[in-house]
Amino acid sequence: MKFKRPQLRLPKFIPKEIVLMAFDSIRAHKFRSFLTVLGIVIGVMTAITIASILTGLRQNVVRLVEEYGTNNIYAFHLTTGFSHGPRDRKELQRKVLTPEDADAILTQATAIEEVTLCSPNIGYGGGPFDDTISINGRIYKRGNTQGVSPNYARTANIVLMEGRFINEIDEQFRRDVMVIGINVVEALFPDQRENIVGTQVRMGGRTFEIIGVLEKRKGGFFGESDEDNAVFIPYRLGRMIAPARGFLLLIIRARSGQIMEAVDQVEEILRRRRHVKFSDPNDFDVSTADKFIEQFDSITGAVGLIAIAISSVGLLVGGIGVMNIMLVSVTERTQEIGIRKALGARRKDIVRQFLYEAMSLTFLGGVLGVVLAILISKLIMLLVPSLPATIPLWAVMSGVIVSIAVGLVFGVWPARKASRLDPIECLRYE
Repeated sequence: MKFKRPQLRLPKFIPKEIVLMAFDSIRAHKFRSFLTVLGIVIGVMTAITIASILTGLRQNVVRLVEEYGTNNIYAFHLTTGFSHGPRDRKELQRKVLTPEDADAILTQATAIEEVTLCSPNIGYGGGPFDDTISINGRIYKRGNTQGVSPNYARTANIVLMEGRFINEIDEQFRRDVMVIGINVVEALFPDQRENIVGTQVRMGGRTFEIIGVLEKRKGGFFGESDEDNAVFIPYRLGRMIAPARGFLLLIIRARSGQIMEAVDQVEEILRRRRHVKFSDPNDFDVSTADKFIEQFDSITGAVGLIAIAISSVGLLVGGIGVMNIMLVSVTERTQEIGIRKALGARRKDIVRQFLYEAMSLTFLGGVLGVVLAILISKLIMLLVPSLPATIPLWAVMSGVIVSIAVGLVFGVWPARKASRLDPIECLRYE
């Protein structure tokens, strides 16, 4: 394949002839030029690929949070979210929230519209209740069994694919009913996608009737959400069959436009009920959709810094390679430099010639890195559909600009060396 001169439209302050000379030099040494900028290609490709994956993940997380409701507040006695690490002993000794706390919030907070009770992870490992679901020899052990009040469907914006959600009668009489996620359906009914409602399954030594199947959320982390593995049963039934699991998560819906007032009111009520001193921090956690996104951004920010560090090594290696090859080019073209100076070329003309050549070289490396990053991102989405990847425009622009800047920085020394050569010595050089 022949390397043709590009048709360039450049600003007036960039001489077209000099840029074309730079491309001619690159064309004359194609393979050498490719090896020279290989580090830049790898650095730009790595940074943009990781940025595309993190951007795709963030979009899915934001979409999931929005689906659950941007007006929701989550109160729990332990720290929640993406960024919490190992819990210390003092945190583990905190008192759990109670239904009475929920009643107090609902009656005393004017910015609150609704409060939902959720008892998470009823069938926790080593607990007295085994939440393994079985039917006709097929079992499902990954069930995220939760006891929820009937209004959970409204506060969490539940969408059903089939059947209905838990109602007040189910809650009052502690009926053995469940609503299951799509992953549970696929595991227990691999050849069946309809008419699941009404089927009876075994869980924890009891017979449960499936009354509803959840629609898969559009957002999620790596293509999944907690609801895909969820098993919802009535809250009072959950407290009865697993009394040792007393954890309570409150999902609180604020009135429209009053989310900040609602957070302040919830914190004030819980601090008063839990007798937290004025100078002490909260012994509970109150989170919102914005807080979850901020926590996720802090994690992805750390990953992004690691990606920048890795790509910086590639860019540094590429920059050193460019400087080295430009020094070789200065030596090879000594007579050319002498002829140009003899014909009236000034020092700054020689400097610009070699700078533009270095920048053109790294620019092509940056463009190649961008193209490879796009291809790799598309390949990742093709091979791993659950791993989203979205190429952000800012990453593409940054990759190209940084690659040009590398050529500018590492091309200064060779350009200055070329400009300082004596024209007479250059013409006599062999």
